[in-house]
Amino acid sequence: MTIDLSDLIGRRSFLAAVAGLIAAPRLFADDRKPNVDLITPETQRAIDRGLGFLARSQSPDGSFGDYNFQGNVAVTALCGLAFMAGGNQPGRGPYGANVTKALQYVLSKESNKTPGFLYHESNERHGPMYSHGFGTLLLGELHGMVDDEVLAKRLRATLDRAVQLIISCQNGEGGWRYRPIKEQADVSVTICQMMALRSARNAGLAVPKSCADNCIAYVKACQAPDGGFRYQKGSGQSAFPRSAAGLCALYSAGMYEGPEVDKALKYLKQFKPGTIHRGMTAALNETHYYYGHYYAAQAFWTAGEPHWSDWFPAIRDDLVRNRQRSDGAWADTTFFSDYSTAMACIILQIPNNYLPILQK
Repeated sequence: MTIDLSDLIGRRSFLAAVAGLIAAPRLFADDRKPNVDLITPETQRAIDRGLGFLARSQSPDGSFGDYNFQGNVAVTALCGLAFMAGGNQPGRGPYGANVTKALQYVLSKESNKTPGFLYHESNERHGPMYSHGFGTLLLGELHGMVDDEVLAKRLRATLDRAVQLIISCQNGEGGWRYRPIKEQADVSVTICQMMALRSARNAGLAVPKSCADNCIAYVKACQAPDGGFRYQKGSGQSAFPRSAAGLCALYSAGMYEGPEVDKALKYLKQFKPGTIHRGMTAALNETHYYYGHYYAAQAFWTAGEPHWSDWFPAIRDDLVRNRQRSDGAWADTTFFSDYSTAMACIILQIPNNYLPILQK
């Protein structure tokens, strides 16, 4: 993985200058053409309503998450990223205060027992490394964007510890699992950690190349003959959500081309929104809908043309016209509204290209 830090610093400085401006110019990675037209007026209204819902849902302590996921670090991080995808930063933009509160909450959840471990100790019902991965991703994306010197210093120190924890618990296969120890691995937890490491590396923190190389080896070993990805190495079948995550893991680790990437893209295209994949029931097509499309949209964005312009209008129109509730939220049958609304808003705002993690 390589990155021009001077370019990154300039890009982040420019973002800081334009954040919160209604008519701020959009940035575009690489040589891709402007995507302003993809965020239609109808789409922007849906985004505004979604962000408004999230702002109303934020708890006084800065956290997000409803029902069994109240105070969940992963959900809080995703909501913070949703605001950032619209150009908001700590103290800047109409939702700058919400981003600051989300950041402060994530920082407050660093474990006293395990330095750098980000999770809600009394409310992590499944896989605390999910929370750690998304929490670390939020810190990496916000690095260099905080004006408050004390808060910025705390963010950097916590991010450094969080990154070291991820590196230290990568298992022998090259992946990660639910807990911060070298045990089994799965594609879903692995993508969380790899995106967090990529964001941190983009921000200038040291991440060993071997860490990315070993991740690539693990994810490639999880690929099935049909081009999709299994949940774990050597067992199970491929499925759309985990396959989208698997391709994003390869991209995040710095692998942008090759037969594995080509096969994965071909597999994912079968699940273009608005269609039911052959052999899938409607209920199965809805399983982990927001999770799958969160990663699929990022994968097709990274893949570029013609993949992106074919995929994005389909997911955009499905989210905007078929799935948003009257209160501005999107609902997921498993993780409820804060989670799915954050993911929908991130997907719809990808053409803004404000999140550094989406820039090659």
